[in-house]
Formats: sequence, C-alpha cells, structure tokens
Amino acid sequence: MANASGLFSPAVPSLRKQIYPSISIYRSDLISAQVFTKRVVCSSTIELGSGLSPSESRLPKIVSKGCKLVGCGSAVPKLEVSNDDLSKFIDTSDEWISVRTGIRKRRILSGQESLTDLAVEAAKKALLMAETDPDDIDLIILCTSTPEDLFGGAPQIQKALGCKKNPLAFDITAACSGFILGLVTAASYIRGSGFNNVLVVGADSLSRIVDWNDRGTCILFGDAAGAVLVQSCSSDEDGLYSFDLHSDGEGQRNLNAKMKQNEVDDGLGSNGSALGFLRRRRPSSYSAIQMNGKEVFRFAVKSVPQSIESALGKAGLTSSNIDWLLLHQANQRIIDSVATRLEIPAERVISNLANYGNTSAASIPLALDEAVRSGKVRQGQTIAASGFGAGLTWGSAIVRWG
Repeated sequence: MANASGLFSPAVPSLRKQIYPSISIYRSDLISAQVFTKRVVCSSTIELGSGLSPSESRLPKIVSKGCKLVGCGSAVPKLEVSNDDLSKFIDTSDEWISVRTGIRKRRILSGQESLTDLAVEAAKKALLMAETDPDDIDLIILCTSTPEDLFGGAPQIQKALGCKKNPLAFDITAACSGFILGLVTAASYIRGSGFNNVLVVGADSLSRIVDWNDRGTCILFGDAAGAVLVQSCSSDEDGLYSFDLHSDGEGQRNLNAKMKQNEVDDGLGSNGSALGFLRRRRPSSYSAIQMNGKEVFRFAVKSVPQSIESALGKAGLTSSNIDWLLLHQANQRIIDSVATRLEIPAERVISNLANYGNTSAASIPLALDEAVRSGKVRQGQTIAASGFGAGLTWGSAIVRWG
C-alpha cells in the first residue's frame, strides 16, 4: 500500500496546539517566483488546544504561493440511454437499477462524437468562466483511463484549444480517482514550478470497455467530461487546504480492465524460434471491466470517510465546517453511507448520479460544474471532495470554490 497526504493552507483557521510531523526529518525544495523554502509538512498529527481564537491559531505558512479554483465546465454526449432502454436487451428494470444504484439514465458516446470533443468543450467552458485565454495555460492535465490514443490525449486538447505557446500536456490514469489526483498535481506544479494556470480535465468513456450483456456492470457507467482551471494566487487566498491520497494494489482483483493474454504469448511457437513467435503475434487488447460490486462497496464506505476525515484534520476543520460534500458519483448508497458517517445532512451533499451514472474521472468536475452554474455552490464555499476506484486508489481534497 502506498499513500500520500498533504497540508497546504496557511490561511485556514485551526484550533491547533501543536503539529508533530510523522517524518521527523523531511526535506523538500519548493521554488516559486520569489521565495525558496525547504520546509514542507506532508502529514501530521493534530492536537486540539484550548483558549485559542482562530486569529491566534493559524496553520504555518509553509508555502509562498497558493492556488484556487476559478473556472469549471462540462460536456456530455447527446445520446441518452435510460434504464428502460437497457431492460429491452438485458434482464433488468428501471426499478431494479434505481433502487440499487440511484441511476436512472446515462449518456453514451455515439459515432458522431469523440471523447476529445467532450474534453475540449468542457475545457473551453472552464476557460470562459475564468476569463482566461488559452495562450495563458501553462499545463493541461487529462485525467482518463480511456484515452482515444494510448500514447495520451492531453496534447490533442492543447491542439484543439489553439495554445500557441505549446504548454506541457499529459495524461493521468487513475480511473475514478483521477480528477482528485489531477487537482493535487496541478497544485504541486503551481507551488513548486511557478506555473500560473493549470487546466485539469476529467474525461472518460467507460461505455467502450463494458460488456453490455453483463447486468452487473453495464447499468452503472456513462460517458462525460468535466474541467477546472486551477490558478495561482497569494498564500492568503489559497483555496486548496489539504489532501489525502492512497493506493492499494491488493484491491485490483476487485476492479480492473486487464490486458488480454494472446495465445502466442505462452511460448515461442511450434518451432521454438523467436521469429516464429513475432510473426504470429497480434496487437493486444483489453478485457471489459471486471468488478466485484460487493467488495468495492465495502472498500468505499470504509476508506472514503477515513480519507475525508484525515484531510479535514490536516486543514484544521471538521465536517461541520464544510458547505458541500462532493463524492465520485458511483452509487447513491455509497454517497448516502459516507454522508451519514460524516454526519453531513442530505441537503449539503452534491449528487447528479441519477442523470449520468458513473462517469469515472469526469464525475466530480461534472457534478461541480452543474452545482456552480445552478447557483448551488457559491464563491467562497468549502467543499470536501473525494474520488475512489480502480487501482485501487482513493483520495480526498478540501477546497474552496473561487
């Protein structure tokens, strides 16, 4: 198992007496435009104090540069597939699906659209909201497990946006946790490399890798894209308070889409020669999504609340301090269970699962964009966001919108 956790915010009030670093000696070099510092708190144990006002007790100023979320956008395919549509060719019903998952319909890419099209549309909307020109982008991160080019899709977003300065663009593959990882990666480039504008796009088309005859998986997934522009700011304006990231390869057996084994991979061929093996070998392909739903459910309802509580603790906050809970939209039962564990009322939980299903790395930015544009999420509000899924990977981030 591997994990990473972070404490970013020097500006969030905290009833904190002492911080004890979990690593007694730690050195990391952060370079900003003006300041060189050698102190980074990666994880900590927080001890509550008494008699301290929020203004007297603030987290240490460990970075000289902050970052904030200033624009969002999303895009979905035109083709809508309802539960009733699925019931026409597999043994299921709208009631069976909605009761167990909370999903009623999803959007699916057809031949007239591409995942890149969706990603670009979402990115353009985010830039427009942020009033930022494509030429001002320093980095584009595409979070996806279903790229249309195995060598990466982010450069195609850069091309379509017309970025004349050729900013760096690359993919992150972490399935349903991808957007949270992309968000933390964006913050790291801003804080450590002097970048000013990082575009984080979550986009997936899992409909392409599900078995549409498998009732246990095909009912769950849809296609979509969502984007957020992360922008540099002063440390006092910092909007990414803390994060908590983990992975556990043991869980791969419960959720995966593995490369298929070619029959000629088992040996060198009938004549035992390498030449015979290479001549017979065909390009590899991937299996459909394989999932043990019960085990994934158990993993999520246990690990996600722990991760959020850890991130809140590092920010010096509790669940009562957040305005919104925004989870990866996988299953309404998981969302409800996590909210109950954290004692967050339903009216403070963001969910659009019923309309789109599980859109993997797109689910968090898609739900965020709808909530912002509807006026539900307002500038200055605090959000606890968490992604979880294949890998297994999971992680949380405590952020402020705007």
